[in-house]
Amino acid sequence: MISLTLILVVMTSLISYQAFNNPAMMQQLTFRPALIKQNGEFYRFLTSGFVHGSWSHLLINMFVLYQFGEFMEGFFSFIFGPGIGKIVYIIFYLSAIIIASIPTYFRYQDNFAYGAVGASGATSALIFGYILYDPWQWFIFPPLPALILGVGYLFYSSYMDKKGTDNIGHNAHFWGAVYGLLFTIVSIVAMKPDMLNEIMGRLMAGPGAFGG
Repeated sequence: MISLTLILVVMTSLISYQAFNNPAMMQQLTFRPALIKQNGEFYRFLTSGFVHGSWSHLLINMFVLYQFGEFMEGFFSFIFGPGIGKIVYIIFYLSAIIIASIPTYFRYQDNFAYGAVGASGATSALIFGYILYDPWQWFIFPPLPALILGVGYLFYSSYMDKKGTDNIGHNAHFWGAVYGLLFTIVSIVAMKPDMLNEIMGRLMAGPGAFGG
């Protein structure tokens, strides 16, 4: 059975590809706070997560989505059960796109020159949901434990956000990460609170105990 994560990867890639070749479509789907405020185009909170600024931007986000999304999809299925878990996963992913963009909306709501695209908020939420569960798991590429990879990801996002040289929603990375942590913690507390001891034990054990 095809995973929801793979469906999201294919859907996002197809929409982004179409937008690459259709500037009008790109402009229509881009996150533009001033137009949202002026015209009530609230759909942009969500559609901006399905278009990207470049091929490299798309490939990086889809790599992250597939790598961490497959795990989180299974994680929510374990927490909530196979049926409800799939629904929770989709809600988690889509709401992360929206919620991660809210601070940016208030920051740029009067700036008609500002626009942003990308699944940054959702991918950050996935990364930090995973990090909460297994912070010291090592990855082959890049060769770093999950916690270090996540922190570096946020530093890079902060740097690029301050640099402001592209239309990628780097600020959403941070808020997506916060949302991912909170959503995952609340899910565990609500459904399987005993897991909190296991998670805390993994974190305190350090990088030598897991995945090394």
